[in-house]
Amino acid sequence: MKIYNGYERLARNYTLMTDEYEMSMANGYLISKKHNEEAVFDVFFRKIPNGGGYAIMAGLDKIIEYILNLKFTENDLDYFREKGYNEYFINYLKDFRFTGNIYAIPDGTPVFPNEPLITVKAPLNEAQVVETAILSMINGAMEHATGARRIIEATPKNVGVMEFGARRADGCEAAIDSSIYGIMAGCVGTSNILSARMLNMKAMGTQAHSWIETFPSEYEAFLSYAKTYPNNCILLVDTYDTLRSGIPNAIKVFKYMKDHNMNINNIGIRIDSGDLAYLSKEARRMLDEAGFSQAKICLSNGLTAETIETLINQGAKFDSLGVGDNISKPEGRMGCVYKEVALKENNIWVPKIKLSNDTIKIVNPGYKKLYRAYDKETRYALADVMANKDEKLNKNNLVIVSVTDYLKQTKLENFELVELQKPIFINGELVYDDPDIMKKQEYCNLQMSYLYPEIKRTIMPQEYYVDGTLEYINFKNDMIKRTRKLVKKY
Repeated sequence: MKIYNGYERLARNYTLMTDEYEMSMANGYLISKKHNEEAVFDVFFRKIPNGGGYAIMAGLDKIIEYILNLKFTENDLDYFREKGYNEYFINYLKDFRFTGNIYAIPDGTPVFPNEPLITVKAPLNEAQVVETAILSMINGAMEHATGARRIIEATPKNVGVMEFGARRADGCEAAIDSSIYGIMAGCVGTSNILSARMLNMKAMGTQAHSWIETFPSEYEAFLSYAKTYPNNCILLVDTYDTLRSGIPNAIKVFKYMKDHNMNINNIGIRIDSGDLAYLSKEARRMLDEAGFSQAKICLSNGLTAETIETLINQGAKFDSLGVGDNISKPEGRMGCVYKEVALKENNIWVPKIKLSNDTIKIVNPGYKKLYRAYDKETRYALADVMANKDEKLNKNNLVIVSVTDYLKQTKLENFELVELQKPIFINGELVYDDPDIMKKQEYCNLQMSYLYPEIKRTIMPQEYYVDGTLEYINFKNDMIKRTRKLVKKY
């Protein structure tokens, strides 16, 4: 199990986190003697959630632990017996483990539609059984990380974003994920104590409205809190009336603290409702006029990237943000899919393709590599480029072509190519040193700095190029034509 500071990251063996059709096919492949044929599957998504310009890769840590612990227990085998599976298949499952290769883009990398995030190269049964778990883990993790990063990008660099979403999450695992992948994507911390303990961090938070309601008056509630936590006194001021009650009472408490030689270096207020732009500007004015310019202002209340940008445009005053709903339950789903792209037949890799009348759903076939091209002068990312596995690329002048429109061709010059996928498992053995969460955050910040600002726009972002080499696109188009001709014969 992945251990974070003494806590197990995964509390369960997820081997049975698979669908019935995976096991039915595995049984059929075994009976047909095809189970050991090598296959290649790609994991990718077709559309970026929220109309965004990028997504953030996440969840690789969970996949690593899942593969390391992939094993059918005796109880699992008894379940299959009860459900009518034959003993031949059950005996096969007794020694089942993953012996193949997995290549993946590292957590924290900005990624784009229709490119392989993860490539699984393994005996057919092994590659098939792991599909559901891999998809469920990466879909959830990427949703949290992408939602968090959109908010980070919309927030001024000197303003910290705290992840407050545990109470809004769809279950405890999702709450942990929203914290961990939110921090990976750039949040400064989390209110979730379990997640904070796992990451060896101090959880963040102040009080709820119930604290204020419990005392005879708002002033007494604030004063009691200040006496209890004099070194971190952030007061929630919108329980009754922010401007006529909350802030005046907070100022009275800050004056009490000053008069009694208490620490007033870490004082502030949080506003959780109302017109945050107007209230924050008035709060800043009132605090400054009272002599507490050092008091910080935290804003919360269902914040999104869009509302944060609106607050900035309206001149809102804030030093930190508490964001919950749109990290723990971001709008839009990743929709990652898992498709076979190659099968080894007679020791030769044979590309496979899924066709569709909908162009976006035509799979990019074949066993391939994925590169990111960077401008050597600016270091901005120019495009992601797919190529056949053994293709030799011209690293001085490279023509890249849209995967959906052959007429859209671009010539790259003065660029550097970096292969995106890293080996994670080779022959079933873990070969990747998964970084800790703060290293991933640092890496994510760096990789995001390589994207043009136009791609990171919240509204109507510029589309990032995900193309293929001329050789690869010619290969793909030829395969489409040949496959369609074959269909017409039936």
